[in-house]
Amino acid sequence: MSHAKEHTVKWRCAGFFAPAGMMGAALGAQLGKAVDGQRLLLLFSVLMVLVGVAMIRGRHDEGIPGAACNRDNVWKVGLFGLCTGGLSGFFGIGGGFLIVPALMAATHMPVLNAVGTSLVAVAAFGVTTAVSYAFSGLVDWPLAGWFITGGVAGSLAGTWLARKLGKGSGSTLKLVFAGLIFLVAGYIVFQNL
Repeated sequence: MSHAKEHTVKWRCAGFFAPAGMMGAALGAQLGKAVDGQRLLLLFSVLMVLVGVAMIRGRHDEGIPGAACNRDNVWKVGLFGLCTGGLSGFFGIGGGFLIVPALMAATHMPVLNAVGTSLVAVAAFGVTTAVSYAFSGLVDWPLAGWFITGGVAGSLAGTWLARKLGKGSGSTLKLVFAGLIFLVAGYIVFQNL
């Protein structure tokens, strides 16, 4: 809601990306349940490092402020949504760190718009994946409640920070985004070792 008020959500792109991603998330969740949790975490950390490197490499690409989903890129948006949703479901995550670069690659939108638009897809992917895991009895509801509460508080602070860092070139926001990805990936590897 905060990003919608800031007009950073590209609704049409979210409307194509999220449903395709929900299909991918449902398929990915089925595959993810068949993989050992420790192995899943290590694969996840490798993926995070790759995404972080891609964000750093593209930090000077400003994107096109008026970028939108159109006839030329709608297939790309859907394909990226399907694949990103698949990875999101497979790893059991909301997928924001995957969705932001995917939206930027599919539409060439600026990072701040990708962050705002990604939240629509994160909600859709998260619900799809959570329902799949819940039906399998794999959700710890009290723990999930704490994460949701923390996520709401963090999203309010994050929206404010994204707005501050996304003004101007946007490269600072990309570097912070990549830095957080590396930090979480490092923590996961450290915990698994």
